[in-house]
Amino acid sequence: MHNSHVNDPAVIRRLLSTPGRWAVVGLTNNPTRVAPSIARFLRDELSMQIIPVSLDAQDVMGEQGYSKLADIPGPVDVVDCFVNSSKVGDIVDQAIEIGAKAIWMQLGVIDQDAAQRAKRAGLDVVMNTCPKIEYPFQ
Repeated sequence: MHNSHVNDPAVIRRLLSTPGRWAVVGLTNNPTRVAPSIARFLRDELSMQIIPVSLDAQDVMGEQGYSKLADIPGPVDVVDCFVNSSKVGDIVDQAIEIGAKAIWMQLGVIDQDAAQRAKRAGLDVVMNTCPKIEYPFQ
């Protein structure tokens, strides 16, 4: 019934080269986590607007934080997921609900069913990789 998701290099290239609003789920001010360095890379190197999303709605890098995707005003282009694979399905469902254009599951974040739901809803899906790994393009 379900296929394994395969990342499309053209989708990755388009997402990383088109300035957009990236909701970074799991982004906090904790310097031991990888999310802040990737968010900084997205903002400073790729000119993306970063929107921090975490349970406690922390403001990060001078940007207002939100506790859930539905609280973010305006459109979201990419939902970047720094969450455990067991929790990413709920984030994907929220991304579909708010009309996000793409879901990016970070390195080690894998949920085939959630990827298929997102694709069926018309979202671009990137799974189990990191923007910093994918950029610059091969």
